[in-house]
Amino acid sequence: MIPILSSIIVGQGATLTTRRAFVLSLVYVLAMAFTYTAAGVMAGLFGGNLQAAFQTPWVLISFSLIFILLALSMFGFYELQLPASIQAKLADVSNKQQGGTLTGVAVMGLLSALIVGPCVAPPLAGALIYIGQTGDALLGGAALFALSMGMGVPLLLVGTAAGKYMPRAGGWMDNVKAVFGVSLLAVAIWMLARILPDTITLLLWATLAIGSAVYLGALEAAQTGWQKFSKALGLGILTWGLFLLIAAASGGKSILMPLAHLDTASVGDKNSTRQHASFRKINSIAELDAALSEAKNQGKSAMLDFYADWCVSCKEMESFTFSDDKVQQRLNQMMLLQVDITANTDEQQALLKRFALVGPPAILFFKQDGQEQRNLRVVGFMKADPFMAQLDKVLAK
Repeated sequence: MIPILSSIIVGQGATLTTRRAFVLSLVYVLAMAFTYTAAGVMAGLFGGNLQAAFQTPWVLISFSLIFILLALSMFGFYELQLPASIQAKLADVSNKQQGGTLTGVAVMGLLSALIVGPCVAPPLAGALIYIGQTGDALLGGAALFALSMGMGVPLLLVGTAAGKYMPRAGGWMDNVKAVFGVSLLAVAIWMLARILPDTITLLLWATLAIGSAVYLGALEAAQTGWQKFSKALGLGILTWGLFLLIAAASGGKSILMPLAHLDTASVGDKNSTRQHASFRKINSIAELDAALSEAKNQGKSAMLDFYADWCVSCKEMESFTFSDDKVQQRLNQMMLLQVDITANTDEQQALLKRFALVGPPAILFFKQDGQEQRNLRVVGFMKADPFMAQLDKVLAK
């Protein structure tokens, strides 16, 4: 949420004061906190995940377009001589979302809470489970409001600092706006990655990287020290962008390690693909009971993974944890089950409700006798080593 709020602050231009920056940041944070509180209480009392409902393609695309329009205004595109009607509409959208009014800032805070961070973090999951068990909406709402305000403190600090130390005029201001314009485009791509194929996502990242490199002067002559520094940074980003293009053309998936799939020694990445394919899909309570019964008859432990395409932490588990060689050795000794709640159907909601879960990411473990080990539940992203320790406890005779 930091680049979103920062872009709102930067969009105020030379008229921004420290007090105005604080007020804008506070309105954004309060809107976010109110949304988390209301959505959390509803989820706890009625068993629904309101954020999941906002991960549909049309919502993500619409919100991404808002970021793109805002980014274009950072680059000064609206100064071009477009047809008057189109220019007026673009300017209207940009002005509303740049925080020209407190209402616009509040809307951005509300939508950010629902769309930008849909995964259920461990503290939020614990709070929601408590609300569902006690039914105390007042206490639950107050707890979630406090949690949201704690999340908002860094945003208040960043927003207020941006208002105090942001350059007011000259070339520096244009550069600052360009940085946040790139950040907003990155947020848009990050959101669209939940619904786009990996190849298209890599192409978008490559385009953003190469464009940023050109803007930094990677292909231009450098004279001063700052120009040389900018060119060196641009050349690094350009190289990364070219790697992403190669990855997109050769079937790669990883943004951080775009060429890892081309290395024949990269066994972990290949095993990760096979491991993901070995998950047995579960779509209903009846299917889960049958699978757990089968695992019990075979004397195997079982792992149940609640996953969704829009869940960033779920994909991090696949890329950085399930792909680890030692983790895979232990997973091969278990029956691997997965509930894909991307569609958020009634059957999938019933599975979540059975285990008092609000949404992904969540991983449950079952001993050889079919009983769940609730103390070993994993909610949120976990690195390979601590996750391996969890598996060792599950597999212990």
